Amino acid sequence: MNRRYRKTLIAGNWKMNKTASETKAFADELKTMLPKAKWCDVLVCVPYVNIPAAQKAFKDTRVMVGAENVSEYEKGAYTGEVSAAMLKDLGVKYVIVGHSERRQYWNDTDVIVNKKALAAIEAGLYPIICVGESLEQRELGITKELIDLQVKTALANVPADKMRHVVIAYEPIWAIGTGRTATAEQANEVNQEIRTVIRKLYGARVARSVTILYGGSMNDQNAEELLAQPDVDGGLIGGASLVPTKLTTIINAANQE
Repeated sequence: MNRRYRKTLIAGNWKMNKTASETKAFADELKTMLPKAKWCDVLVCVPYVNIPAAQKAFKDTRVMVGAENVSEYEKGAYTGEVSAAMLKDLGVKYVIVGHSERRQYWNDTDVIVNKKALAAIEAGLYPIICVGESLEQRELGITKELIDLQVKTALANVPADKMRHVVIAYEPIWAIGTGRTATAEQANEVNQEIRTVIRKLYGARVARSVTILYGGSMNDQNAEELLAQPDVDGGLIGGASLVPTKLTTIINAANQE
């Protein structure tokens, strides 16, 4: 982490878990554990139907509530979709874009990810743009090339003055929900590459201000080591974010000076 230039963010991604009542119970438990230190921002990205319940449950705390996806369309005949304007109207600030599960199961291509990121930015939301390689791609030695392409495509037509609204999350597909985790050095190496791409696109000042997360099975056991890396500015947390004690441990790790 490098707090001199950029904020630290711990973002939970609940995926398709928890009902509204379970969300309230989670919040009630987490609030009793939250540290008083304010070194890092804390965010929980929850299913659309849980957003109002989460906002009510976390009212008067520093825990922000985000969404897990957004439509690339502004409005129209797109049954089941949720627009950026709808999320904005709910008071949402952050939204995850391009998670590997969206890419795999719903065919969110790099171009669609870019459209979603632009839609979020246009509405005043902060997209958390996910990038990452499969195990096969890593073993082929094309991680750098793939990450470069994903980042460049995702940021196409994003003006420099909006980059302060953008978060990037490196989530190696081979380490999501598998129990496998990139080593701290591997995570930092790719995050550093992402920052290099941003520097080439926007310059050094913008690059050092962008928060870049690691999102490949960060948990309460490995968070401290991962967060000690200079280019790992926080985590996009999956399973561990569903357990208040584990999420609190990760937040505490991010609050280390």
